[in-house]
Amino acid sequence: MLTKTDKLFALIFSFLLITELICGSVENLSTWHYITKPSLLISLLFYFYSQSKGLGSKTRIMMLAALAFSLLGDILLMFDDQSAIYFMLGLVAFLLAHLVYCFVFLNYRNPKTNPLGIILILLGYALGFFYFLKDGLNDLLIPVIIYMMVILMMVITSYLRHKKVPEKSFILVFSGALLFAISDSILALNKFYSPIQFSAIYIMLTYGLAQYFIVLGVLKQR
Repeated sequence: MLTKTDKLFALIFSFLLITELICGSVENLSTWHYITKPSLLISLLFYFYSQSKGLGSKTRIMMLAALAFSLLGDILLMFDDQSAIYFMLGLVAFLLAHLVYCFVFLNYRNPKTNPLGIILILLGYALGFFYFLKDGLNDLLIPVIIYMMVILMMVITSYLRHKKVPEKSFILVFSGALLFAISDSILALNKFYSPIQFSAIYIMLTYGLAQYFIVLGVLKQR
């Protein structure tokens, strides 16, 4: 059940996300994008910090670290059109964020949950997805393969929380992990395969919701 604070933050975050979708896709407002994009993770950092006092210190610290790495990745990727190094550093920042999320989810792993089905589905998806990307990756072939493996691992570890945490917490986190994978998939297709119309909107909408669902879901595991 959402508290008054949860509902208030949902309104604030929705406003920030809609503002970023507009500023990130309208050329005349692109300067504001450098403020609106990082505002999403900054707001989530403050929200999680203020609402997570009932969680274990280990989970709390790791979640704050994952959000901080995500914020760093957001900032770096805003400059990827200036130099390829910004894209690589952004990739590393999000790789670290995904790894930390994996550890957060594994802390609440249900040993009775069988992940074989979800693993086979994700592997099939990854192989098909890689088929489209491979010709455009060039020097980024190995880094992108590593990144794909880590984000799939993040989705799998989020699934392993099933029946170990409240159902609402599981659904939120698992949905967030899937949306994260979808967001990164759209980004990769747009960058390495073929430009996608309105890609900035699709990427940020799925990414913003992914981070929000993960944060809210972890808070609800109490």
